[in-house]
Amino acid sequence: MKDIDTLRVASLQYWLRPIKNFEEFAEQASLWVINAADYKAKVVLFPEYFTLQLFSLHLSALPVPDLVRGVSHLKGLYIELFQKLSQTYEITIIAGSIPAESADKKLIHNECHVFSPNGSHGVQPKLRMTRFEKEDFGVGSPNDAHLKVFEASWGKFAVAICYDVEFPEIVRAAALQGALVLFVPSCTDDRQGYYRVRYCAQARAIENQMYVVQSSTVGGLSRFPAACLNYGQAAILTPSDYGFARDGILAEGVANTETMIVGDLNLKQLRESRANGTVLPLHDAQSGDLISQQVEIVRL
Repeated sequence: MKDIDTLRVASLQYWLRPIKNFEEFAEQASLWVINAADYKAKVVLFPEYFTLQLFSLHLSALPVPDLVRGVSHLKGLYIELFQKLSQTYEITIIAGSIPAESADKKLIHNECHVFSPNGSHGVQPKLRMTRFEKEDFGVGSPNDAHLKVFEASWGKFAVAICYDVEFPEIVRAAALQGALVLFVPSCTDDRQGYYRVRYCAQARAIENQMYVVQSSTVGGLSRFPAACLNYGQAAILTPSDYGFARDGILAEGVANTETMIVGDLNLKQLRESRANGTVLPLHDAQSGDLISQQVEIVRL
């Protein structure tokens, strides 16, 4: 694999609007892939749970766990759609997330599918569930769920689905395996929830000297309380050092609008920063285990 200097990525603020059939969902998703390809992006990121748009195929508001399970039954169509789009437009698609049934059909989990133009296809399950997912959606984590680092022609990357980015150890593990970019598909219903994810994403960019790309759902489905509110803003975040964006923000959308942001990731600068930056948090953190074992409690 040959190192490349620059990678153009696109990230979506995807509007959840009512649809009448899967074809309308496919049309909306396809237009964003086409737009990203027109802008010469090599990767496009959809948000977590953007597939909940498929709730609106139901004429009545069923219990939420039943709606979620219903979306999982459309996973085959979802895979077929994005696999074809990736190959047709020669772009890597990180296709947000979709509910999926476990092999024994007892558990529903939340997983992100990654599609390569060469036809290969990977899956990253969400590792940590929010209370809302567990208590309202009935979604859990598979017993064999683990972090994956994907190796593309341009380098290594990882996916942390929304809440997962709030756990530093998850992202640090990816960085230590050589991931240069972290993609964070997110879905949050209010400002507080959004900024929990956003601020953690920015912290992960700094402490791991990596790019972090976040996508968001916006809009909503008024007939379905579980998907009626979304607060979102896509962002491309950088380390905080010379050679990167002054405020650590390479690009961001206007919050709560339907849009796509595009940015060029300077991977050469990133590699140089990891080797010889003003500070070296990724390298220096490798003594962290020793520090954590030597904590002293001082009573005052």
